Amino acid sequence: MASKTREEILRELSEAVTSYDQEAAKAAAQKAIDAGMPALEAVDLGLRPGINEVGEKFSRDEVYLPHLLMAADALKAGVEVLQRRIPKEDLEKLRLGRVVIGTVQDDIHDLGKNIVGAMLTASGFEVIDLGKDVSPEEFVNKAKESGADVIAVSSLMTTTMPYQRNVIEELDYQGVRDKFKVIVGGGPVTAEWAEKIGADDYSENASGAVEAVKRLVAKRRGGS
Repeated sequence: MASKTREEILRELSEAVTSYDQEAAKAAAQKAIDAGMPALEAVDLGLRPGINEVGEKFSRDEVYLPHLLMAADALKAGVEVLQRRIPKEDLEKLRLGRVVIGTVQDDIHDLGKNIVGAMLTASGFEVIDLGKDVSPEEFVNKAKESGADVIAVSSLMTTTMPYQRNVIEELDYQGVRDKFKVIVGGGPVTAEWAEKIGADDYSENASGAVEAVKRLVAKRRGGS
């Protein structure tokens, strides 16, 4: 494969993400496959730089949440095409970790949760978004089913914060507390609350949540 062709394909992959174009991402991914480009290379040098660029613009308030979400969708579209050509043992290299995220039961606020989810996706995590009004059992069952590393539990109201504690209690009840790391967040949530309920970490904003999740995945996979 000629160097120029390789560079052109990588640029197309990146530009598909920065232009929020899922179909273009799929087409560029197929071009990479047809040209014999290793799928992991297409992700790491093509799609991921695009999502990183959008993420950086979002952090500078140059683009907004809808743009970040659309870029994440374009990234996923490209990865879905490429992953069919990736050996199973290499699939995990595509992601830093797997995160189950949702807003707690009886809480229908999801803006903050959506921002965190999009930034986690942009950072290379596989994100399983359960949406809002999620019961403790749903959090735990999905984490077990998906083999998640981290459960991210959002609450935007003081009246629903106790459900964050209930998620941890449900992990204890099912005997799997030691298998997952739990991070909590949301407007009324504090570090003191997180410590009180036995959460593994807390963040007051989306960028901090990404760094916290990275730490938690490293601890979990390191056995601590």
